[in-house]
Amino acid sequence: MSSNLNNSENLIDNFIDELWLEKGLSKNTLSAYRHDISSFASWYQGSSLLAVQRVDLLDYLSLRLKDGYSSRSTARSLSSLRAFYSHITVKYHLQENPTSRVDSPKLGRTLPKTLSEEEVEKLISSPDTESFIGLRDRAMLELIYACGLRVSELIGLDLLNLNLRQGVIRVIGKGEKERLVPMGEEALYWVEKYIKDSRPSLLTNDNKVSELFLSTRGNSMTRQTFWYRIKEYAAKASINRDLSPHTLRHAFATHLINHGADLRTVQLLLGHSSLSTTQIYTEVARHRMKELHNEHHPRG
Repeated sequence: MSSNLNNSENLIDNFIDELWLEKGLSKNTLSAYRHDISSFASWYQGSSLLAVQRVDLLDYLSLRLKDGYSSRSTARSLSSLRAFYSHITVKYHLQENPTSRVDSPKLGRTLPKTLSEEEVEKLISSPDTESFIGLRDRAMLELIYACGLRVSELIGLDLLNLNLRQGVIRVIGKGEKERLVPMGEEALYWVEKYIKDSRPSLLTNDNKVSELFLSTRGNSMTRQTFWYRIKEYAAKASINRDLSPHTLRHAFATHLINHGADLRTVQLLLGHSSLSTTQIYTEVARHRMKELHNEHHPRG
């Protein structure tokens, strides 16, 4: 069994390395691929991942669904395995790709969780800006909402990514793709205030880090820390729903569309490679309008 595991690890390592070289995917994406494939490898009892058959994959996917994993999670797992087996089928001249005749679980169309404009205002106003940490958090909340950033993009911002004179930031997104996004007056004000009044106090004497947002130890922030801070401020603002940093990205896109922005502009601001990915926010806006109509119309 140990030789099987070693063999599996080598196959997965080689696949991840080549995936990184060919596509330049982010560490988080590569980690997700590795997790999905390694989970299957740990379950599989055969001699080698090269010997996997279609029936093995069907058994694995069926077991995941029985164990309570969502269709979306299982579909992602299958997607990772498809990429893996497309790679090794060619490299090792397998007779058949075992994923070629395996259907993905059917997915319902789930709408992104978002916030109303009033809820966003409450959330962003929650930090105590009289403290260094509160001022940092206010600047982070303003910026992630004003620019529709992913949390990895937010915490990865460098001082050199800012052009305060023009009021724009250079964002390094998925696949190392760059985009310029305007900050807006409110976010610009709080970011400038943070840089002037808070960031110098968070730097330690021997620390010369260039990241924009710093932890209490003077290092770069982590995604987990910011996630925790958002949950804390949501509770303070009496927003009794499960929030994540991505909720503010969804709110950014939905509110832009509510105020008349065209899809192509929103796509560019979000850094989506496909317009179809952005179109989900028009559905969010329609769904919200229907809710408001049902709630407030006398014959709703």
